[in-house]
Amino acid sequence: MYHFNVDRAIEDCCRWIQDWFAENGDGCPAVLGISGGKDSSVCAALLVRALGVHRVIGVLMPRGEQPDIEDSLLLCKHLGISHVTVNIGPAADALEASVRESVELSEQARVNLAPRVRMTTVYAVSQSFGGRVANTCNLSEDWVGYSTRWGDSVGDFSPLSQFTVAEVKAIGRALGLPAQLVDKAPSDGLCGKTDEDNLGFTYAMLDAYIREGIEPPEEQKNRIDRLHRLNLFKLKMMPFFPFAPNAD
Repeated sequence: MYHFNVDRAIEDCCRWIQDWFAENGDGCPAVLGISGGKDSSVCAALLVRALGVHRVIGVLMPRGEQPDIEDSLLLCKHLGISHVTVNIGPAADALEASVRESVELSEQARVNLAPRVRMTTVYAVSQSFGGRVANTCNLSEDWVGYSTRWGDSVGDFSPLSQFTVAEVKAIGRALGLPAQLVDKAPSDGLCGKTDEDNLGFTYAMLDAYIREGIEPPEEQKNRIDRLHRLNLFKLKMMPFFPFAPNAD
């Protein structure tokens, strides 16, 4: 039976973060978007533990009014990290309007527009501070492609990408994060539905399938397998034509 050693995972992950920064940004701050959900909360907590509170900067990015903005502020206050707030509403609205002038924008393209504006914002803040951007995706989401390509799917380094949702929650509890952040129903904050509503299966089903090979009911299994197959390209580097110059 699979056993997750949370204390060992925290220790190893923090050491990995320290080693990565020693090689790729010694003394630089870590910058990440703070949504008020478990992933950004746990990622920020690990960064604070690994690098110290003064080397972590949170970026809050409401699109106009964000109903759960208090959760983002709670996380920053709880950890003691500095943060900036950038309202992406005007930029996202203007970009959406401009695209609609030339293209009939699909619903999925509209939903994905804001995450891409948010990642542009995080990188603008990070570069202004000479920082490195933390990706906050977890293994469960990545497994079924539940992220926006060139939105929340990217970053300079990824502390959580090999942890399932259940494991991320366990880390959050072990690090003493407020329960309302760790156990909050995961949502993209964009379409008004929870992740599980959108996916058509629970993270508990998915995590058990990933870690222990426990198959969910056939309908959910088929959906998970299909999403995994269709979205594997998101986890790969951009392919390139392997041109080899002729030596003759």
